[in-house]
Amino acid sequence: MTVRGHTGLLRAARRARGRLNELLYPEAASPDQHWLRVELNRAVGSYLSELRPEERTAVEISGGAHGQRGWASYTRLDHPEFDLCAPLEGRGAFDVVICEQVLEHVLDPCAAARNLRGLCASGGHVVVSTPFLVRVHELPEYGMGDYWRFTPRGLRTLLEQAGLEVETVGGWGNREGVIGNFDRWARHRPWHSLRNEPDLPLVVWAFARNPGSGEAAR
Repeated sequence: MTVRGHTGLLRAARRARGRLNELLYPEAASPDQHWLRVELNRAVGSYLSELRPEERTAVEISGGAHGQRGWASYTRLDHPEFDLCAPLEGRGAFDVVICEQVLEHVLDPCAAARNLRGLCASGGHVVVSTPFLVRVHELPEYGMGDYWRFTPRGLRTLLEQAGLEVETVGGWGNREGVIGNFDRWARHRPWHSLRNEPDLPLVVWAFARNPGSGEAAR
C-alpha cells in the first residue's frame, strides 16, 4: 500500500470514529442533561432537601440551578458583577451558600473559599462542586479562564484551610465517562454507566459547615 493510500485509510478511520462517538456520546443541550452531573445532582439535591429550604436563606454563585427549591429567600450573585475573589464589602450572611462549577474558573481559589465562608451565616451550610477529569473549558464570553482542578482530598483541604468544617466529600466518574467527555459535554443516555470508579472522578463535591451555633446550625 502506498503512503497516500495509508493516509487515506487513517482519515477514513478517524471520520468513522468521530461519527460513532457522536452516536455513542451525543452532545447535551443543557447542563442538566450532562452525564457527569447525574450523580452530582442527586447528591446535592438530596443534601439540600434535608436542610428544609423553606426555613433557609440561600445564595447561589454564578448559577441558578437551585433557585426553585422554595427557599425563605434566594439570592443569585453572578460574575462579572460579583467577583468571588474580591472583598465582600459587607454582604449579608446566608444560611446556605451554593457554589457549583465555579472554583476552577477563579484566579485565587483560596480567597474564593474564604469568601464562601464569609457569605455563610454562623452554623450555616456550604455546597461546592467542581470538575476534575474534564478538558480545559475557558469561558471568554464571561471573561473567565480555566485555572484549577481539585481532587476530593484537595477540595477538602481548600475548604478546611478557609475555616470551614467539611462534613462530606464525594465524587463520581468512570473511564467510559472520561472518554465520552473528551470532545463534548456528553448527554446521559440509558447505555451510559453510572458505576463509580473513585480514582477517576469527572466531578468532585463537598458539603461543609461554617462553625458556630444557633438556629441555622440545627
